[in-house]
Amino acid sequence: MDTGRPYIEEGEVRTFNQSISEQELVWHRDYEDRIIEPLNDTDWKFQYDNSNPESLKRLFIRKGVYHRLIKGTGDLKLKVIKL
Repeated sequence: MDTGRPYIEEGEVRTFNQSISEQELVWHRDYEDRIIEPLNDTDWKFQYDNSNPESLKRLFIRKGVYHRLIKGTGDLKLKVIKL
């Protein structure tokens, strides 16, 4: 089933497959605060609006703040905790 999202979600875990297009990783904002945490070693990056890309680590993302992922190599597994 195609959800229109660039990831597969299983509970709190989201998997971004290496085969996705970079165009699918769009700037967006969320409706609730959340914490994200990578579950595997990765060279994928995270970027807040008006900031430089940074290495993925445990991050708090405030609701309404624009952000995006930047594709790296291999699959990315993230734990996403909605607050």
